[in-house]
Amino acid sequence: MDPVKFFKIKKEYDSFYNNLLKSGLLPMKDTNIGYWSAAITEDVYRIFQRIGLERFRNILDIGSGDGKVVLIASLFTNAIGIEADPTLHWKAIEVKKRFGLGKARLVNDDFFKHNFSNYDVLFLNPDRPLYRGLEDKLIRELRGKLILYGPNFHPTRLKKESQFFVNNTMVTVYSNKRA
Repeated sequence: MDPVKFFKIKKEYDSFYNNLLKSGLLPMKDTNIGYWSAAITEDVYRIFQRIGLERFRNILDIGSGDGKVVLIASLFTNAIGIEADPTLHWKAIEVKKRFGLGKARLVNDDFFKHNFSNYDVLFLNPDRPLYRGLEDKLIRELRGKLILYGPNFHPTRLKKESQFFVNNTMVTVYSNKRA
């Protein structure tokens, strides 16, 4: 893990969000197929430290938004993010190139078209109830762990393995094993 690169990523996204705020916008938006809201940079870093993300081969960020989670994850392991919104996707590409984050791969597409079964870890900051289609996909394709960021929209048919807080952010780890 490279703390220098982490602080560069943090500074870049802090500047991006400050510029949005100066323009009268919030670091969140409707993408026409979902709703993006920024994750808290330090919390994401601490989550990955706490779970020992470097122990895993790869991670997929489902609906990766501006790419921050993927880019932080790439400091620990191979990381892929899928985001349908082209503006958010290109922001992620810009930051990846600026800091030479070679373990990050960014895909501009609908994550429903992507097979989740090749990943050790899935990361999700859900924007709607999972029973609206995503939980069925997770039941079929989740082979490793699902890290669910935040208190909203938890699955009902996956096994809760652990739950913890980073600052005031709830993080829950699920697997596809039946309880």
